[in-house]
Amino acid sequence: MELKDKVAIVTGASSGIGAAIASNLNEAGMKLVLTARSQQKLASLAAQLDKAVIVPGEITDPALPKHLLETALEKFGHLDAVINNAGVMHMMSIEEADIEALCNMIRVNFEAIVRISYKVLPHFKQQGSGFIINMSSISGLKTNPTIGVYDGTKHAVEAFTDSLRMELAGSGVSVATVEPGAVATNLYDSWKEQGKQGYDEMVPNPLKPEDVARCVRFILEQPAGVIVPRLFVVPSTSPV
Repeated sequence: MELKDKVAIVTGASSGIGAAIASNLNEAGMKLVLTARSQQKLASLAAQLDKAVIVPGEITDPALPKHLLETALEKFGHLDAVINNAGVMHMMSIEEADIEALCNMIRVNFEAIVRISYKVLPHFKQQGSGFIINMSSISGLKTNPTIGVYDGTKHAVEAFTDSLRMELAGSGVSVATVEPGAVATNLYDSWKEQGKQGYDEMVPNPLKPEDVARCVRFILEQPAGVIVPRLFVVPSTSPV
């Protein structure tokens, strides 16, 4: 895809990987619809970009996907890509488990992707083009103790994305996942609040958000007829 003047929705855009993706795609000349909970952070980011509008909101709000699509069409006239990046990560033993927090994580990490995907895909199919990139994780490829629910959400993202890829083959619409290892972001804040090490602290020289952003752009910029359905990226020091 030639990215100049294309339009993308980026979720979880206020910080970390989402903000890095927005900045990278802005450099490529894309117009952006940015969403996250913090209006202040979104506004600060949008002020640094060339053509970006913000839609603050909860990613779990069932009305948000329709609002995002309508905003893209009203502000820019079309939509070409969606980067489903919003996510949370809780590490809890069986004894520590906060069921409501874990179930909310399922809604944020998986249900929101399902809702957004099924809202934009009919539009993409009708126009004969479009791209969805779903942010997965190394946890979508393996499992670990105490983060089984998080692992489950990412395994679900992998299965859902691959099924869509096969269903959409030949339609002009593509879907893919990016699978990062440890990234230095605020994703592990809930671990650290419990006095535990964040995964980014366990791995020497973790990835930076900008590393993941380059992977997203790489997938989008592949020529017509080519798709990279999965891109697994880890720190060179990580023995996984």
